Amino acid sequence: MDTSKATNVSNIEGDDDQDEEPGEVIESAPPLKVGEERELSSSGIKKKLLKQGQGWETPELGDEVIVHYVGTLLDGTTFESTRQRDEPTTIKLGQGQVVSGLDHGIITMKKGETALFTLPPELAYGDAGNDIIPPFSVVRFEVQLVSWITVVDVRKDGGIIKKIMEKGEGNEGPGDLDEVLVKYRVALDDGTIVAETPEEGVEFYVKDGHLCPALPEAIKTMKRGEKVKLVVQPQYASVEEGRDASNGVHMIPHSSLLNIDIELVSFKPVIDVTGDFKVLKKILKEGEGDLVANEGATVTISYIARLEDGTVFEKKGIDGEKPLEFITDEEQVISGFDRAVATMKKGERAILTIHPDFGFGSSEVRQDLAVVPPASNVVYEVEVLELMKEKAQWEMSNREKIEAARRRKEEGNLLFQNGKYHRAGKKYDKAAEYISDDESFGDDEQKLAKQLRVSCWLNGAACSLKLNDFQGAIMLSSKVLDVESHNVKALYRRAQAYMETEDLFAAELDIKRALGTDPQNREVKLIQKNLKQLQADSNKRDSKLYKNMFARMTRDTPVATKKMKVEKVEEEEEVMEMETEKVAENSDPPCVNSPTIFTLSHEPQAAVESFVAFSIHNSIPKPGYMN
Repeated sequence: MDTSKATNVSNIEGDDDQDEEPGEVIESAPPLKVGEERELSSSGIKKKLLKQGQGWETPELGDEVIVHYVGTLLDGTTFESTRQRDEPTTIKLGQGQVVSGLDHGIITMKKGETALFTLPPELAYGDAGNDIIPPFSVVRFEVQLVSWITVVDVRKDGGIIKKIMEKGEGNEGPGDLDEVLVKYRVALDDGTIVAETPEEGVEFYVKDGHLCPALPEAIKTMKRGEKVKLVVQPQYASVEEGRDASNGVHMIPHSSLLNIDIELVSFKPVIDVTGDFKVLKKILKEGEGDLVANEGATVTISYIARLEDGTVFEKKGIDGEKPLEFITDEEQVISGFDRAVATMKKGERAILTIHPDFGFGSSEVRQDLAVVPPASNVVYEVEVLELMKEKAQWEMSNREKIEAARRRKEEGNLLFQNGKYHRAGKKYDKAAEYISDDESFGDDEQKLAKQLRVSCWLNGAACSLKLNDFQGAIMLSSKVLDVESHNVKALYRRAQAYMETEDLFAAELDIKRALGTDPQNREVKLIQKNLKQLQADSNKRDSKLYKNMFARMTRDTPVATKKMKVEKVEEEEEVMEMETEKVAENSDPPCVNSPTIFTLSHEPQAAVESFVAFSIHNSIPKPGYMN
């Protein structure tokens, strides 16, 4: 059928856009009932539903649809029919292979649906018509949508075209880190098979690539169990270097177009636990539900631990060994193992690959079955057998929140006493989090919650000081002072942090406030003494700095220049006196903020000392120092 006069479907969509008023909300029309007819937007196409379809999906422009259709004039004359051939035909939507209006109608249909479309001339055969169809004819097409193949332009440049032959399961496909199991067959355009996997397929990591650039690119767009046909242009068809007929790939001529049939049998998700590829978790079996073992969950696990060469150095819950039970985020196991298990669900099985930075470090460590050499990567195959967590915060009553906060605080205190400052700080943070919402507590409960919060913030500030996290100590102390402005412990700890960050002025203010509240506090008096020493040392450094600056200035001034300046001054003395008198008569009173003028001695050392004394006395800002 001649399609030269058919209107492109994209033009129809453009017309719809032009009919919308700015800000107009277009509401979806209710589904058609069998026997009902409706005009599709403002295109002039009418659709009458003859038989309901299945599901909710419809094809898109670019897809290949398999249809039966019968084309008739309004008087019933049939001009084309696939029914007469008793074989459906394949149409690529968006190319107007029959007429463009038909494409626009088919994209509204569901699988198995039958509909009658009435098309205006401009979306059918136009003013030309043909031997059977008069010019400017309104025509009808009765269409049955048998099925369709979704077509995807993977790279958006026509280089890799994917036709979905069989849909996969689930909503997610593999990522770069994941390990995939695929089956494929690769053929040239003439049908010659140049590569084929064994019956069981092949496994590889997506990021490592396989066969040619098109294969991993397409696989990342697929779902588990999906089957596709790829048409690959030469720029994405080059076979990896080093592959030849001996390893399953025959010689592929340069600039060949490839046809690849692929089935994504399965894939194992790989999670970058630490964000730096130093702890990787490959999921072998998905766990149950949504609950994961984070935030201090008690887990019971079985595992077998190996070195990279396969040497087993530890087993738990396997071959008669008792399973391991531990609490996550409590540093009871190596950190990489702890962090990975904290992402797992009950019933989940995974392989963990752990870098020495998150494993046993640079030391040799003797384990149950073997020695772990220094700087070794280690591999654990783990299964979570049981998982228990306390109630979520939103599930707790106010009393339970207060009790949980008190319990976490006590755990933090024990950790602090044992020098585990980082873990203690996390306990205090968690305790304060339980009681962070003041509005939900009654008066008595609110008083208890406030006391606990303040105590946790103070203890957290103490942990921060021990860890040299001085900004953290300042932040937590400031939280306390926001609710108790004269809390001596908070002032004391914030002053310590300020001194460590060389903010001596802020430290002095906090110490004065603390002594104003508790004049006899020995700890505050001690850091006041330390502060005075720091201030004295700072002044000495400043004095030395200014002396060096001024000495360089005097050294750099040539003697001859000095003599010339003296002579010039003497010659102009009378003029200066006259000008001075004139200025004195006409000037305003001196400004309060005018700079102080001092006379330099003829002796260089005396001049330096005078300048330095003036600078320190008048608090000239120190270079690079800001309050």
